[in-house]
Amino acid sequence: MISALLIFIPALALLLFSAHYFTYAAEQIGGFLRLPQFVIGVFIVGIGTSLPELIAGVIAVNKGVSEILPGNIMGSSISNILLITGIAVVLNKKNITLNSNYIYIDLHFLLGSFMFFYIIAYDGVIDFAEACIGMLIYVIYSFYLIKGGAVEVGGITKNTAAFPYKAAGILVLTAVGIYFGAEYTVASLEKIALHLQVPSSVVALTLLSLGTTLPELAVNVSAIRKGKAEMALGNVLGSCIFNALVIPAIASGIGTIQVPDNLLHFSLPVMASCGLLFYLLTQDKKISIWEGLMFVCLYVLFIIKVAAAA
Repeated sequence: MISALLIFIPALALLLFSAHYFTYAAEQIGGFLRLPQFVIGVFIVGIGTSLPELIAGVIAVNKGVSEILPGNIMGSSISNILLITGIAVVLNKKNITLNSNYIYIDLHFLLGSFMFFYIIAYDGVIDFAEACIGMLIYVIYSFYLIKGGAVEVGGITKNTAAFPYKAAGILVLTAVGIYFGAEYTVASLEKIALHLQVPSSVVALTLLSLGTTLPELAVNVSAIRKGKAEMALGNVLGSCIFNALVIPAIASGIGTIQVPDNLLHFSLPVMASCGLLFYLLTQDKKISIWEGLMFVCLYVLFIIKVAAAA
């Protein structure tokens, strides 16, 4: 058990560290290519913070422990909405007002993505054919954001700056770090689950999902310090949408994903309820500190129930 934890902690740290600098390098290259800031923010940063969930899920399916993937998706979605949002509101020290129309686009697609994941996971099996529909929905979501006027084109001048070779090198090195970090994270998770005599899906639902949401937490804390609390919420929503729609589509291309009964009967309904609760509470265009504290309390309750059931 101790040896498994000694592998899990540095492996997860390597995964998160690599994902952070991978995203940073990708931003630098995106800037050189003169990509609009909105595109860099939504697609590079948003996808970059979800890389730990994506790579860990793909490796889990490849290793024959596919139940880790739905556990991680559900756990990450729940912790993103309840824990990360709750912390973001509390750290902001005042109500977060939602002025951007794009937040509401995210909210609608959040409900749609959770509904999609609920449908494909409900029978306990996720196959490639049905999961691909999620990728199609994500493409629609992406074009909807862009067509909404977020990306401004025209007036782009030729870039005469030197190519960021350093960023390209970091991109390659961190991609290797992400792979090996995820590889050893999944391997150690299997050993921890074996020692604790609990399903690996439960460990993924709690320990792994909490760890893989650290990039979102780091991005959100940074955004709040810069007075961009609304951006922090956008990152949470974008990450949840990507996790629910894209990760199953990519991972199921390797093999069929199994969803254990313990996830179907409790965690899946909780995930759906979190999306609906978040949608309803934001209809007044703000999230109060008290609502944020409630989110954190609900997350603590969720962890207690999962631990008791295990």
